Amino acid sequence: MPYWLVKSEPFKYSWEQFVKDKKTFWDGVRNYAARNNLRAMKKGDEVLFYHSNEGVEIVGIAKVAKEYYQDPTTVEEAWVVVDLKPVRKLNKTVTLVKVKADKRLENMALVRLGRLSVQPVTADEWEVVMELAGEKHS
Repeated sequence: MPYWLVKSEPFKYSWEQFVKDKKTFWDGVRNYAARNNLRAMKKGDEVLFYHSNEGVEIVGIAKVAKEYYQDPTTVEEAWVVVDLKPVRKLNKTVTLVKVKADKRLENMALVRLGRLSVQPVTADEWEVVMELAGEKHS
């Protein structure tokens, strides 16, 4: 199963707001690589929720609830959204400092492509993040 990471600035859309909403569509993506990642997401894929700019940490796990469709916030057909729903908050958040310090994650998109808002995560990277978060291995 593919894994993903999405970034949100907490003052714009926080994990806490996401949990309160119970589901959201992931809109506002205006980068072609990030858009292509949204298009590749499948229902049931697991997604790391990352607070960017403030906090700068992975805080929770979400799931893709609905595959891509036209972004309702624009008439431009190039842009799409997916529906995400929260699964759970991580036992321990995983900061960007921790990610960068772990040699097993040196090739992770979060490290290499810092500005990309929707990123793929490999199964090995997912397992390392889960370990750093104090989560049981799946």
